[in-house]
Amino acid sequence: MSGTASNPAAAKNPLKSCLPPDPAPIQPGLRLPPGACDAHCHVFGPASRYPYAADRSYTPPDAPVDALRRLHAKLGISRAVIVHASCHGTEMDVTLDAIASSGGSYRGVACLEAAVTDAELERLHAGGIRGIRFNFVKHLGGVPDLNVFHRLVRRVGPLGWHVVLHLDADDIVTQRELLASIDVPFIIDHMGRVKAADGLDQPPFQRLLQLFRENPLAWIKICGAERVSVGKRPFRDAVPFAQALIAVDADRILWGTDWPHPNISKDMPNDGELVDLFGEICPDAGLRSRILVDNPSRLYWTS
Repeated sequence: MSGTASNPAAAKNPLKSCLPPDPAPIQPGLRLPPGACDAHCHVFGPASRYPYAADRSYTPPDAPVDALRRLHAKLGISRAVIVHASCHGTEMDVTLDAIASSGGSYRGVACLEAAVTDAELERLHAGGIRGIRFNFVKHLGGVPDLNVFHRLVRRVGPLGWHVVLHLDADDIVTQRELLASIDVPFIIDHMGRVKAADGLDQPPFQRLLQLFRENPLAWIKICGAERVSVGKRPFRDAVPFAQALIAVDADRILWGTDWPHPNISKDMPNDGELVDLFGEICPDAGLRSRILVDNPSRLYWTS
């Protein structure tokens, strides 16, 4: 898949294996509202049916849609956005089949080939895809081909899709012009992967807050607490960052589990604990409903 827009340099990275997710999520104390959406999760394999890309940068354990469905039932989540993972390249069937199995309760975000056809875009839209994702993080290949980036953003705009950006914290500063040039809604994953150890005043986080205040097209996911944290469960040092973002504009905030948590080199999250951590981040029930129900509905279920 060396021609993918989302992962152009993955083959240069050493292949590594991921740990499986925690097999025993606790029953969260927080009761989620009806229609709650996990706006960032993945489906991996099974590899016997959906092979992993030859040029992937990591190999995950199988984490099929049935396992995701069981997790959501335990957590009280009724909808989800399947973010297509780079380990599957641009072969979208694993994500499309997961969406098709959901009876309308799943939507998805795609990784696209640079030369994707109009017919394929139409197929993806009919299959529930509503966005395109680009990886900028170094361990997944770094900054994509920006000519391809701009070309694909122009092509998906008429479909009403948005752009999802997986960035390293420094990219929030170095890619200021790129971020300002995007003329469709865009989502920054995992709070920009800022580092809690560097404090709220660190330049990447201050730039992220400024971007969020000034650009009405910007959305932010307050998931990935383990990526922000110094790395010890339950990742409470990520809470002030998420709260600061909510305080700017709760109507452009999304939350998700990031199950099954690929590329974890710190403590593996427990997904029930992550739900309760969201309760600590957002103790107001009305705000929780906006973030978990209203916001994903506007972005993913209006067409």
